[in-house]
Amino acid sequence: MNEKKVLFTIFGGTGDLAQRKLYPSLFRLYRKGDLVESFAVIGTARRPWTNEKYRDIIKETIAGLEPTTEEAEAFASHFYYQSHDVQDTEHYNTLKKLSDELDAKYQLEGNRLFYLAMSPNFFGTIVSHLKTQGMLDVNGYHRVIIEKPFGTDYETAHQLNQEIAQVFQEEDIYRIDHYLGKEMIQNISAIRFANSIFESLWSNRHIDNIQINIAEDLGVEERGGYYDKSGALKDMVQNHILQILSLLAMEPPVAFSEKEIRAEKIKALEAVRVYTPEEVSKNFVRGQYSAGDFDNKTFAGYKEELNVDPDSKTETFVAGKFLIDNFRWSGVPFYVRTGKRLTEKGTRINVVFKQVPVNVFKDSVGATCEQEVLEPNVLTIYIQPTEGFSLSLNGKEVGQGFNMLPIRLEHRNSAEIIENTPEAYEKLMLDALNGDSTNFTHWAEVAQSWRIVDTIRQTWDKASTEVPQYPARSMGPKEAYDLLAKDGFEWIWTPDEWYRERGLLK
Repeated sequence: MNEKKVLFTIFGGTGDLAQRKLYPSLFRLYRKGDLVESFAVIGTARRPWTNEKYRDIIKETIAGLEPTTEEAEAFASHFYYQSHDVQDTEHYNTLKKLSDELDAKYQLEGNRLFYLAMSPNFFGTIVSHLKTQGMLDVNGYHRVIIEKPFGTDYETAHQLNQEIAQVFQEEDIYRIDHYLGKEMIQNISAIRFANSIFESLWSNRHIDNIQINIAEDLGVEERGGYYDKSGALKDMVQNHILQILSLLAMEPPVAFSEKEIRAEKIKALEAVRVYTPEEVSKNFVRGQYSAGDFDNKTFAGYKEELNVDPDSKTETFVAGKFLIDNFRWSGVPFYVRTGKRLTEKGTRINVVFKQVPVNVFKDSVGATCEQEVLEPNVLTIYIQPTEGFSLSLNGKEVGQGFNMLPIRLEHRNSAEIIENTPEAYEKLMLDALNGDSTNFTHWAEVAQSWRIVDTIRQTWDKASTEVPQYPARSMGPKEAYDLLAKDGFEWIWTPDEWYRERGLLK
């Protein structure tokens, strides 16, 4: 058992993120023995809660994990609440006093981890006060975890980074992207670098295109006000999708270490072509969901959602093609697709391999006319809600002749494995406690991601054309299909077709 000694200070301790993700993740670490006795948590927010009220909330947030009464009480006893205005200097003095008391009480050796689970507008104010009020003047490590969004474009991200870098070293800044904590995202590296069958084929010599899909069946729900100022491009492409792309495109690292992986991811992102406005118009499309019918239910359009501008041009869908200008990937399109109110919830990657040079079976006895072109071999990595892999191959259909039949080699993690897999936030918080930032984003990655996305955003903001519409619970506007068709490709994942065949989707 490797017990961690640490004081967590969670700014935004009463918020939704803290209650849904952080406290249950800390409890799992407690249950597994990573946190035992020598830890404490200070929750801060403006609400005038007491320690007792805070601990009752903590017990409510972990109720779904079915702790015993004694277990829940023991865990919650490590939590302390401090009503706090992040802009009031005096409040930091009070926070420092409580921090020092808890450091002595639990023998934490000055190890402090600050989690900023609130608006980025306050990040600079918080970290500067941590320094000026002496909260970092203790032995031990001092680390800060920062939630996205990290800025709203390159300029704001750069300014925010400068403010934080005046207080914390880069190696102590943990910019969290919860997708990097997902089991199958981390498995991308295992698939590539532990299997010569794939790494030997992982280039433009053998791969036709790669498709990254992050689909949500939900609409914006109660987040309409926030989402209308953000949109799918900033909400999903700038962070999650470009992080996945960098893992798929990076060169093999010299060693599987934090330093080497990061260096290769940065190189991959720097090789992604930054488009001109004309190239953006050719290679990226946006969409916005309109009212739609699915499975005998009617769904409202985006503009009818709560707190959304009735004249909004905010995109709820993005599809695009990234090109990587290096020796390995020249000429291979990386297609991305993400959106709200799509047909199904799902995150998956499709690696589409090139056709064999000659289809020797097309003129064989028993072959059908459709076999002029064989089905492509496709490696699919399922990330959520199911986890696993599949590889599609062409085999011979049973019977006379050589009629080709696509077959699939498949592995899916069982429900039991998925249920017992550490949740992404649990993994990432333990990484931060261990000082391992492999699965967090470095400033150089964030900066380059914004440079790539900013040109798309600026082009769309200047466009006078209407945003293409797609019916709620479909897989996006026609333009998203045309994007691949003009290159001679098509989307591999088409869940909408299954529902249309059964009359559940028009």
